Amino acid sequence: MSDSNITDFTNPSTFTLLGIAGLEAAHVWISIPFCFMYATALLGNSTILFIVKREPNLHAPMYYFLCMLAISDLVLSTCILPKMLAIFWLNSREINFSACLTQLYFIHCFSVMESGIFVAMALDRYVAICHPLRHSTILTSDIVAKIGLAVVLRGGIFVLPYPFLASQWPYCRTNIIPQLYCTHIGVVKLACADIRISNYYGLFVQFSVMGLDVLFMSVSYVQILRAIFRLPTKDARHKTFETCVSHLCAILTIYIPGLFFALTQRFGQDVALPFQTLIVNVYLLMPPMLNPIIYGVKTKEIRGRLFHLFSHKGT
Repeated sequence: MSDSNITDFTNPSTFTLLGIAGLEAAHVWISIPFCFMYATALLGNSTILFIVKREPNLHAPMYYFLCMLAISDLVLSTCILPKMLAIFWLNSREINFSACLTQLYFIHCFSVMESGIFVAMALDRYVAICHPLRHSTILTSDIVAKIGLAVVLRGGIFVLPYPFLASQWPYCRTNIIPQLYCTHIGVVKLACADIRISNYYGLFVQFSVMGLDVLFMSVSYVQILRAIFRLPTKDARHKTFETCVSHLCAILTIYIPGLFFALTQRFGQDVALPFQTLIVNVYLLMPPMLNPIIYGVKTKEIRGRLFHLFSHKGT
């Protein structure tokens, strides 16, 4: 690390994103799968939005929540990939201090929103399977709109202290972030102050928001499984469970890497830095790519509309 990066400064005008330390020579090659992931996320999520908007039969709570998930995935991936590709292709490592705080806000905000959307989707599956005759009266358009607004407000409000707290700390050791983009813990680790407030608040958000979401989804699926096992025939149980498979797969793609990400960020001092960086990128970029694929393949209505769309264009 050069002497210019270790200096006596407070609130630096820029941070330097290190990229993947030790693999700088392979940055161009590493960019290829990430570029593919971004293109797939853009195409897949835009296709989901287009199909749901075009087909009146899909104007239902499940597909409204799916559209919210697609929008969240588009914003999340777009917050990350352009700057990442600039580092890989142009060696453009500097990021303005305010831009860094803005990026970390949007990354964490839409991650919390995405978790809330999965809870809303679990609620929809619970009502559809456990109370099928009351689904349309319970999840009315007004209720769906209020749930969507609550998900957005929760993400925006709970994450707002992240950039506020990060902007209050003095940064007097280094301005190098050993990642490809700005995250809350990645930035505040550079502060030369007691950052326990930031650490405690970050853990509070992880456990009180994400933890409660996982608890709620677990309770919902326990009730769903109980209802499924009470069905009279094996075929009925299989068909009903099929309606939940895509949601369960999407949950696994975000929460399992997310748990590893949270643990390695705080306690992974012995984990190799390049591996940590790759895991962080997989955590944030795989779900936007995989979600439209999972729902496109596993959701019969979307799959049917997609086949109809392409077959109609081919004739």
